[in-house]
Amino acid sequence: MSMSQVVVDALNQQINNELTASYEYLAMSGWCEGQTLQGSAKWLRLQSQEEYGHAMKLHDFVLARGGHVELKALPAPTQSFKSLHDVFDKVLKQEQQVSQQIDALYDLAFKEKSFAATVELQWFLTEQVEEEKSSREIVAKLKLVGNDVPSVLDLDRELGARSGA
Repeated sequence: MSMSQVVVDALNQQINNELTASYEYLAMSGWCEGQTLQGSAKWLRLQSQEEYGHAMKLHDFVLARGGHVELKALPAPTQSFKSLHDVFDKVLKQEQQVSQQIDALYDLAFKEKSFAATVELQWFLTEQVEEEKSSREIVAKLKLVGNDVPSVLDLDRELGARSGA
């Protein structure tokens, strides 16, 4: 095998982290659907699919490097929220947490001289900048509109315009 076991173990943990994020976003999407916020539900469903795609990218990388993928149990996601603000505050926190996880993983791969992993992870570093930026912008817009229902519905419609993951 061309990667140290410590890097393979860390990549397996990140696969779990990405699948957990996917699961969380799917639960958020379901909650929004129940609140007739279909635009937000669509945005979060696409976000769930994107996180699943991230997990698969790492999954396939581990296999391509001769490593063993070890899938772990996923924690149950949060299924009830106070408001759309609450949902997207959690989205932003989730993305910030994933950024920290990717940074730590990159640092580990570099220290372990797993250079192929560092190259693979560069894509994730760039991706996380975009993920945090878009989440931060949504949170900022929600703060601007407050509890003004027509404005929340406009923002929901805008979120629903998101195209495929």
